[in-house]
Amino acid sequence: LVLETGCNGPKDGAEHGLFMDKLEGRIRNHDREIEKMCNHHFQGFVDSITELLKVRGEAQKLKCQVTETNQKLQNDGKELLTSMDELRQCRLQQRNIATTTDKLTHCLPVLEMYSKLQEQMRAKRYYPALRTLEQLEESCLPQAGSYRFCTIMAENIPRLRTHIRDVSMSDLKDFLESIRKHSDKIGETAMKQAQVQIARDNAVTSQQRSASGRRIRKEMCLGTKVDRNGSNPFSEKDSGILDVEDEEENEIPGAQDLVDFSPVYRCLHIYTVLGARDTFENYYRKQRRKQARLVLQPHSNMVRPLTAFSHAFFFVVEDHILHTTQGLVNRAYVEELWELALSKTIAALRTHSSYCTDPDLILDLKNLIVLFADTLQGYGFPVNQLFDMLLEMRDQYGEILLKKWNQSFRQILDQDNYSPIPVASPEEYQRIACQFPFQDPELDKIPFPKKLPFSEFVPKVYSQLKEFIYACLKYSEDLHLSSTEIDDMIRKSTNLLLTRTLSHCLQYAIKKKNVGLAELVQIIINTTHLEQSCHYLEEFISNITNVPPDTINATKLYGTSTFKDARHAAEEEIYTNLNQKIDQFLQLADYDWTAAQGGAQASDYLSDLIAFLCSTFAVFTHLPGKVAQTACMSACKHLSTSLLQLLLEADVRQVSMGALQQFNVDVKECERFARAGPVPGFQGDTLLLAFIDLRQLLDLFTQWDWSTYLADYGRPTCKYLRVNPHTALALLEKMKDTSRKNNMFAQFRKNERDKQKLIDTVVKQLRNLIATNQA
Repeated sequence: LVLETGCNGPKDGAEHGLFMDKLEGRIRNHDREIEKMCNHHFQGFVDSITELLKVRGEAQKLKCQVTETNQKLQNDGKELLTSMDELRQCRLQQRNIATTTDKLTHCLPVLEMYSKLQEQMRAKRYYPALRTLEQLEESCLPQAGSYRFCTIMAENIPRLRTHIRDVSMSDLKDFLESIRKHSDKIGETAMKQAQVQIARDNAVTSQQRSASGRRIRKEMCLGTKVDRNGSNPFSEKDSGILDVEDEEENEIPGAQDLVDFSPVYRCLHIYTVLGARDTFENYYRKQRRKQARLVLQPHSNMVRPLTAFSHAFFFVVEDHILHTTQGLVNRAYVEELWELALSKTIAALRTHSSYCTDPDLILDLKNLIVLFADTLQGYGFPVNQLFDMLLEMRDQYGEILLKKWNQSFRQILDQDNYSPIPVASPEEYQRIACQFPFQDPELDKIPFPKKLPFSEFVPKVYSQLKEFIYACLKYSEDLHLSSTEIDDMIRKSTNLLLTRTLSHCLQYAIKKKNVGLAELVQIIINTTHLEQSCHYLEEFISNITNVPPDTINATKLYGTSTFKDARHAAEEEIYTNLNQKIDQFLQLADYDWTAAQGGAQASDYLSDLIAFLCSTFAVFTHLPGKVAQTACMSACKHLSTSLLQLLLEADVRQVSMGALQQFNVDVKECERFARAGPVPGFQGDTLLLAFIDLRQLLDLFTQWDWSTYLADYGRPTCKYLRVNPHTALALLEKMKDTSRKNNMFAQFRKNERDKQKLIDTVVKQLRNLIATNQA
């Protein structure tokens, strides 16, 4: 409005005045309304003031009454305040007593626990002490409060833990040192346990084998088997099972019973409580690895008594730790150590066994390895590599046996007298029959004393063959092989003994110098009887291995071929020796090749030769018929050939008819010897055929039947079919030269000239005949 008034001039001023008038009128209206309202309430206000004045008087009275009452109350409350103060003091004391009792209640367990801790420390019960220390720290001290003695205790707790840790570690070191020193005893005990177990497991088998052995001996004494009074082949001595001492029949303490493992458990628990289990495990494994490397160093002698392998038996301790603790050692750690030990042990055993030349020592080593392997196999360790190594050692053991038996065979052959065994009584006969399976019904009918056909080396060699089989059986025992595998191994080893060792020894005996015909004849007889005994060896092996001889793929013994080869070699040697003897007699021949006339009797050397042959062939009565016949035929053929060579020698340049006549007499003596049949079995005049070439040649010259020879040459019916024209020409040339030298005036004698012409004519015809045949 003001703006409007300012802008509009007088008009605006008039409106403003109008507004102010209206405003004052409005104010007057409100004043009148207020006045009316006050007039309406005034009476009530007056009445209120009047009543308030009345109340003031009453309030004054009340004040006086309150003052009096308060005074009385103050006077009466003084005694009560005194009593209340006394009550407050009493209640304060009670509260203090309760607080003190409560504090003592919390402190006494701490003191008692600490006292218990000190007692456990003095008693070296460190693991309970550590538990007490843990309970004291975690439970008792926090409840006791912050007292000075609690602070001192809290400060001592780390030092006590360190002391307990150090002491337990010291005990662990003592334990490790102790088991290192006593590992031999632990291993020996473990091996004895395994040994007793093996003995028990094999008890039934041993009884069965003993019964089988008795049956073998019984049958052998009847002539069908190979042993009678010999020791049981399956006795403890032969079976390869180590003797178990009497005291071992009692219960043997376990290996863990010999060692107190509490230091390990205690130290493990202590380090576990201390939160340092990993540190303890690492330390323990590290120390045990060091011990493993120390104890696994190879010894200079690996075939000592049981303690030779006991050094490796800390695995018994490790196995016990593995199964009685949780995580201190695990299977992987133990297997790692075992692989290390196994590799080092096998390498050392291979090295030492390779230098061993004693079969008994190899057998002892094998038994120790088997016992070692069986023991650790009982603790769950894999031992296949050990048994594989034993199979490798089996070949070496076989080679050593072959060398030993080679010496035995040679000694037997060298010491033999190569004469039939004289038997004076039935006891001697029975003793030999039990050593060698021999049956001869014809010999049984002969009264004592009598002679067996073979010499001493037959039963001795047969016994050595059995001993070799026993030696092979000893090694094969306890190798966890089947009966078939054992049987195959024994048969293969025996074949090597027969085909290599015994065969070479027999060849040595046959080929050695100064061996006579009688010795060779006896060798043939001996090998014949040994050959006949081969099937008894087959049965013997089958009985001790419980494998039938007719099993499929069963290895057969080569004894028959071995003795046949030896016999054939002896036969060839007999033929050779006979020929050499004949050559020696022929060297004594002293013919007068220019003699004018021959003698009526055979030459002395030939008579001696015939006498030698007769006596020699008389020794051949025990030989097989074909051998004697072959030897006789070979000798006659060699004699015939040698006589012909003697006649045609280049040194003999001249041969007279008289010399031929003497030579013819000697040949006739040989023919009489052949016709007499020095060896039975020849049909008709078969033996005479050995001298047929020589006979036809001499008949041709002595009868001077050249016309028949030249006319019938080449025909199957020729009388002189066996006469070679070259041979005839060579001899005729010698006669031609002889006639010229011994007859100086032959050219003046008509008969001599005619004979010379005849010889020249025959020579020319023979040359033409030879030339024609060659063309």
